[in-house]
Amino acid sequence: MKFRLIVFLLVTLMVYSCRQPNSGQIEKEVASELEAIFPKGQQGPEELFTGKAFNYGLVSNDSVYTTLVGNVYFEPGARSNWHTHPAGQILIITDGIGYHQIEGQPREVIKKGDVIKCPPNVKHWHGASEDTGLQQLYIVPNTEKGIVEWMGPVTDEVFSGGV
Repeated sequence: MKFRLIVFLLVTLMVYSCRQPNSGQIEKEVASELEAIFPKGQQGPEELFTGKAFNYGLVSNDSVYTTLVGNVYFEPGARSNWHTHPAGQILIITDGIGYHQIEGQPREVIKKGDVIKCPPNVKHWHGASEDTGLQQLYIVPNTEKGIVEWMGPVTDEVFSGGV
């Protein structure tokens, strides 16, 4: 029994001592890579996003379903401007870690598996965390009421949770 414990401790010590000095960085890079469900899509316009965000449409707006559905991939640190949706919006987080904030409320951490309901006409923003990207499905219902009203950028202070 003591022999097994000694062998285990020696093997653990050897493995630990053989680790690369930058292995933490490698682990961080691997953790920030997301598992894509859909293609990356087209990069969103700089006037509506800070950093790089990519949109891939899944369900086009039409008069039958009156619902818009798509996937957005936010690179680490990327975020939307403040905006509202006349009929609200539903976000389904499919991978990564990010933030969502309704104006006047604290910033919330969002992650894979979360479902966020953005109420109609409520000013909000969402995007990736500083270190990890974010993928989300967005659903905009009742598009006959309108789709989105874009506003100004989210400041670095707000993004960092300061306001």
